[in-house]
Amino acid sequence: MRAHEVSHRCNTPCMSRSNIAVRHTTPWCRTMNKRRRQIERRTVDLSNFPDLVVIYLGMRVNAVAGLKTLFGFGPKIAQSVEANPDGLLAHETFLFSLVPPHVDIRQYWRDFDSLETWARSEPHAAWWRQFLRDSGGTGYWHEAYFMDGGMEAVYDDVPRDIGFLRFAPPHAARGSRFHARGRAQRPGTPETSAPIQEDALEREYTD
Repeated sequence: MRAHEVSHRCNTPCMSRSNIAVRHTTPWCRTMNKRRRQIERRTVDLSNFPDLVVIYLGMRVNAVAGLKTLFGFGPKIAQSVEANPDGLLAHETFLFSLVPPHVDIRQYWRDFDSLETWARSEPHAAWWRQFLRDSGGTGYWHEAYFMDGGMEAVYDDVPRDIGFLRFAPPHAARGSRFHARGRAQRPGTPETSAPIQEDALEREYTD
């Protein structure tokens, strides 16, 4: 059936109520039709990354003093990323919330061993030792997800339940849950020593 030409504002789909095709003739309609394009949908092939680890790390300001802690930690992390640590595939920073200030990092690592080595080296190790002794008015958390199975998380001085805490039973991060390898139940022995041991931290609190 021959389309009837009418002048009206564009209203897709391009059929009239009587099921007669309508040819759009107004400049506005022609412009909109030209702008239409097929959505570009892409995916990825992760077959070359069988041990991939995705980790989210967050720092939340709990007190005014935490602003200094947050802004002081950021440049150190940036410098460590610029050093291109072995195994780090990608690093992204984004804002979780403005009130309270809450900054997140998302990283992609080739494998858990690479991530663990970086976390136990400077400057991250020094910051971790300092944080466990004094959070500086901030809360810290991370969640890690493993391509070959398993997840683990820790939440330190985080006053509001987020992530897994919103639905999973909480446990004290002690004993086998003190370090990420134990929480994730990963086999093997760490290549580097932990920034601080649980018993040493306990002695500092009790002395």
